[in-house]
Amino acid sequence: MALQCINHEDLPVPEIYSQVVVATGSKLVFVSGQQPEDIQGKLAGQGDFAAQARLAFGNLGRALAAAGARPEQVCKITIYVVDYKRDEHVPIIEAAQIALFGDHKPANVVVGIATMSPGYLIEVDAIAVIDDATERYGRTR
Repeated sequence: MALQCINHEDLPVPEIYSQVVVATGSKLVFVSGQQPEDIQGKLAGQGDFAAQARLAFGNLGRALAAAGARPEQVCKITIYVVDYKRDEHVPIIEAAQIALFGDHKPANVVVGIATMSPGYLIEVDAIAVIDDATERYGRTR
């Protein structure tokens, strides 16, 4: 599996994501939106956007692992934020994203929404690409 992250010279260079990601591989992994819920499915971090962002990205990492995928195999994420305010939310999102992805910068979009379930402030989904050949030889786990 290979991901080629591209930031063309005629586009602004973002700090936390890539403008374009070209993925090659043989297995697609689609991860449903991960919310800031504990193992019992209960909302955690009531009213605390940073705590919810950390948990949502942490849950995303666990969901990827369940599929045999690693964070660096993610080519695209979508981040849904209630009452999105760029200056307020972006630094918190970036910190949570870096905690999961490190230097890897998948393509992403942040979508401001009016509401989710009561108390929920963020949700994150992902698409990853895995090469079945490397998985067969045990290099993706």
